[in-house]
Amino acid sequence: MTKINKTDTESRTNGLDHEVVIIGAGFSGIGAAIELDRAGFTDLLLIEEGDGVGGAWHWNTYPGVGVDIPSFSYQFSFEQRGNWSRVYAPGRELKAYADHCVDKYELRDRIRFSTRVTSGTFDDDTDSWTIGLSDGTSLRARSIVVATGVLTQPKPPQIDGIEDYRGTTMHTARWDHDVDLAGKRVGIIGTGASAVQVIPSIAPEVEDLVVFQRTPIWCLPKPDARLSAPLKLALGVPGAKSVSRFVSELFVEANFPVPAHFYGYLPLADGAEKIGHALLRAQVKDPVVREKLTPKYGLGCKRPSFSNKYLPSYNRENVHLETTSIKRVTETGVETVDGTHHELDVLILATGFKVFEKGNMPPIPVTGSQGADLDAFWEENRFQAFQGVSIPGFPNAFLILGPYGFNGSSYFNLIETQSRHIVRALKEARRRKATRVEVSPEANERYFQRMLARRPKQVFYRDACSTANSYYFDAHGDVPLRPALTIEAKWEAATYPLDSYLYSSAVAR
Repeated sequence: MTKINKTDTESRTNGLDHEVVIIGAGFSGIGAAIELDRAGFTDLLLIEEGDGVGGAWHWNTYPGVGVDIPSFSYQFSFEQRGNWSRVYAPGRELKAYADHCVDKYELRDRIRFSTRVTSGTFDDDTDSWTIGLSDGTSLRARSIVVATGVLTQPKPPQIDGIEDYRGTTMHTARWDHDVDLAGKRVGIIGTGASAVQVIPSIAPEVEDLVVFQRTPIWCLPKPDARLSAPLKLALGVPGAKSVSRFVSELFVEANFPVPAHFYGYLPLADGAEKIGHALLRAQVKDPVVREKLTPKYGLGCKRPSFSNKYLPSYNRENVHLETTSIKRVTETGVETVDGTHHELDVLILATGFKVFEKGNMPPIPVTGSQGADLDAFWEENRFQAFQGVSIPGFPNAFLILGPYGFNGSSYFNLIETQSRHIVRALKEARRRKATRVEVSPEANERYFQRMLARRPKQVFYRDACSTANSYYFDAHGDVPLRPALTIEAKWEAATYPLDSYLYSSAVAR
């Protein structure tokens, strides 16, 4: 049964449908909803485009899909599992974990499924948001939380003729399980994180697999293993889950935030490159293929991968690496610029997702105070947001994965950190009886300049990254990741001055 309390009545009295609307029911939306509910903001609604929860783990069901950091870190601190099947859990277990959290924290009846948000418009007179929906209706809410994640909006490749292909085409993020790949001639475009998981999973069953590679990926050993029954039992000991999570988070911190954001002080990425080269020598037999798989850019410039199965796939007789650029897709396959034509039955697009670009940042048209357009604001002023959460000119609107919010550690650290930031701002607004809360331009500018000042020490801005073709970089040449350790991000969310925000009431104006 939906929770109803005083705030529900207040929202209806003020002509609002809900106090808070959360866009997205992936882990971002789930975490934000739990944190808000705990803080007394119970009149909330989650709007989800899909027909189930889990976000990336609902949409991405391709063969081999799994988490790329240890499962002990990839979970909420307040809801830790001890029965993962592996150190790196498969996707189906993450999907099940999302369902578990939704049911345990009584969120399911506060989720509107199979509904896409089409717009968000702020009304200065009433200090409320009007949320347009795909069915032609709309909702009004005091505040919105954009929790649409990052690995959900597929990015199709810009290749001539791709719409003319008569075979089966599918993106890894929209896998068609009715397609039987056994004995088929398959092509896969892309060698990013998804492809690294798909390729070794389908190679044993297809007749022929052609991998079209533009930029090779750095691949490092994956410390994965099945969790034994005794170990799972040991994780049931009081405190064991917290210890395993802490150790796992140290591992994750040492693998990305530290080497990526503090390269100028600790060039750890250089040492990791030696590990990557050693893995290539050990796992790829053909020296010509090995050379093609060797990155020519520095490690850390783009998202690396961890796998013990990807590189050995190229030792198979039915797996072929094609590094010649694609000229066009034909009705029956793919033609490269040297005139070679690859006849294919199935074409898989492992071309990634929209990240810091139009179509995902923002994921919908957002119109703020005085008609301000969020897309235009970022285009004119570069991607920026106070602690990755709030943007001046867009009151009562909060982001989970905003510019300079995510530092590259566990995504669950980001969710919990940003949710606490949001709760602090909303609780202060409630204490002041304010209907409008908006980050001040001065607080936002101070934070933005502080983030930019740290760029020279980051791994991304060295010359070795010039050929990486990395989605980390936006159209402005910035990498809007937060150059900070996780502990700093958590501390700042818990201690930022509350007067970083401006508070007012529509009644008083």
